[in-house]
Amino acid sequence: LKDLRAGRISMTDDKAFELGKNIAATPGKVVFKNELLQLIQYEPVTEKVFAEPILIIPAWINKYYILDLQPDNSMVKWLVGRGFTVFAVSWVNPDERQRNVSFGDYLERGAYAALKAVEAATGERAVHLGGYCLGGTLSACLLAWLHARGEQDRVKSATFLTTLVDFSEAGDLRVFIDEPQIAAMEEKMKEKGYLDGQEMAVTFNLLRPVDLIWSFVINNYMLGKNPFPFDLLYWNMDATRMPAKMHSTYLREMYLHNRLVQPGKLVIANEKMDLTRIKTPSYLLSTREDHIAPWKAAYIATQQYRGEVTFVLAESGHIAGVINSPERNGKYGYFVNADLPPDPDRWLSKATRKEGSWW
Repeated sequence: LKDLRAGRISMTDDKAFELGKNIAATPGKVVFKNELLQLIQYEPVTEKVFAEPILIIPAWINKYYILDLQPDNSMVKWLVGRGFTVFAVSWVNPDERQRNVSFGDYLERGAYAALKAVEAATGERAVHLGGYCLGGTLSACLLAWLHARGEQDRVKSATFLTTLVDFSEAGDLRVFIDEPQIAAMEEKMKEKGYLDGQEMAVTFNLLRPVDLIWSFVINNYMLGKNPFPFDLLYWNMDATRMPAKMHSTYLREMYLHNRLVQPGKLVIANEKMDLTRIKTPSYLLSTREDHIAPWKAAYIATQQYRGEVTFVLAESGHIAGVINSPERNGKYGYFVNADLPPDPDRWLSKATRKEGSWW
């Protein structure tokens, strides 16, 4: 009955976690906000810090704190503890007021506004940029946009975590991507001006129904077991909405027509996107069992960027392979290979496996 009222299956003991106490608890403060985001600056814990700050841009499909879960697997806490000044974007959870917010708004009033706010807070014009999933796609667009405007010096390096820019091999999600399904979703979004977070969550859960649906039906309902406290699943249940205009553009221009990797074919915030102009040093991390951003699809970006590119393939999936803290003994290993042939299978065949966390 509790699950019916909530409109979802319980995946974890949600009473085991409290935001700001034992999850999303790294100390920081909001130093800038607008109608799309709040920018968090985390408190330093070392006597000295590096001059160049890190700016993290997470996806707005879920909440920002995926990189700040519990203290022993928080990447934010780990970075701060090593002398980095870390900023993270926390995106607004949109409602009908954001129905006409575009992908370009997320770039210009989101990512670019955050860049300028970091400069205002630190005096440093350049940042090390980190983008996760859709936040990584936005980061790639930001780099292309900055290069088009002659402002590429604002980003010293870019790290892309499980990020797609070429959507031709987008994996299991393509089951949901065709003209009739997108048109039906657009019609539904017109009613409220957004896609409900639970609908988005169901879509992703359907990609792994044994693990993310039926295991809980069996354990919770048939066997009467209480859900196990699990921070990743708590975060996964903390769903967010998607603005209608932005989501329509994302599905059509990137998933359906794959225009982001076609130089000049996609215009965002009044600039033509051309990823081949990006000369920023880039670090691409994919995960071997990723069903949302399949690693072979993410690898295609190595042939797009013109700067120094490093590609690393971690074990496990879209979340667990990234949030693989050394403080939890680095459960999964990773593969490295400095050569970047066009064929990802060839890359893997010559790659060397390393033990422990890629962090």
